Amino acid sequence: MNNQCERILDYIERFGSITPLDAHKDLSVMRLSARVHDLRSQGHNVQRKMETRKNRFGEPTTYARYYLDKGAIDHES
Repeated sequence: MNNQCERILDYIERFGSITPLDAHKDLSVMRLSARVHDLRSQGHNVQRKMETRKNRFGEPTTYARYYLDKGAIDHES
């Protein structure tokens, strides 16, 4: 498992979920969806929920929030 995937899993464990903005600001991960794909291919049950909020200009924006399903399988343990 690469370092970015490990950091993402740790972040989700600590905070419950992660968004692309969280990944960029807190982990320096620019392509969260690509790392989520890697995690899924490794057997992690990463789920996605789409959320809509207003941006700083008051315009609606939609983004993904990723979290681990409670029954997630971790093949690395």
